[in-house]
Amino acid sequence: MKNIILLIALTIQIQSVFSQETKQMTPQSHWTKSGTVSFLVNQSSFNNWIAGGVSNIAGAARVNYDFNYSKADWSWDNKIIIAFGITKINAQDIQKSDDRLEWNSVLGKKTKGNWNYSLFLNFKTQFTDDLNSKTKGPTRILSPGYLQVGPGILWKKSNNLKVNISAATSKLTIVDKELTLPDNAYFGVQNGRSVRYELGASIGTYYKLTLMENVTMENILNMYSNFLENPQNVDFDYSVNIVMSVNKYFSTNLALQSIYDDNAFQGLQIRQMVGLGVDYSF
Repeated sequence: MKNIILLIALTIQIQSVFSQETKQMTPQSHWTKSGTVSFLVNQSSFNNWIAGGVSNIAGAARVNYDFNYSKADWSWDNKIIIAFGITKINAQDIQKSDDRLEWNSVLGKKTKGNWNYSLFLNFKTQFTDDLNSKTKGPTRILSPGYLQVGPGILWKKSNNLKVNISAATSKLTIVDKELTLPDNAYFGVQNGRSVRYELGASIGTYYKLTLMENVTMENILNMYSNFLENPQNVDFDYSVNIVMSVNKYFSTNLALQSIYDDNAFQGLQIRQMVGLGVDYSF
């Protein structure tokens, strides 16, 4: 509960800081900034329901913030995603439905047309363990943490459509070495160590489009192949977020994320969430 309170406080503080920055912008500024704070709620209740069912309640908070710079031939695009959600099913322990902190950053120098030389950075981790008293402790903030950085080529049609390709991407997987298991790798990090280094190729794409009036779809795809070990095993992280706006403040949100990383899990990871959202744009 302490972690949840801290997260809410952090979200409010970030919103306040970002709002102040937006107000301080001048017409001559080369920065464009925009963001959305969303709160999603789902609830089901059953009482003497013959067909069966388990009462549950779920909630999630999400911050999606973009701050981009553009001047002459230079551009610097940044996206920060902060998300945390919990589910409470009857008498069971509280469980996470979402937990993500991610920063995507790409620096570009225009060459010809929509093409740019680029330098990119991707960082992602989570805030807490899985909150289940029976399994508490396997993950925490920066355990694991993932950092990718490398030079490349950026194709940028607009802020809503861009692809970055890097053939020399360094990737660090960071864990708390005290959490590793004897004689086993932990997210690919060998026992007794805290960092795993990889060198390979990566592709990052971003595409946001309007499906119809008041319905938008945001797609984020990151792919990575490690040249140093099993390059045929391509890791990917794909997330799609569909927002169906009811009015200025209310919307229905559909989030879907699929991950394949054989160092973390031998199979496909899938997360899906649907809910009524209260949105605040800044």
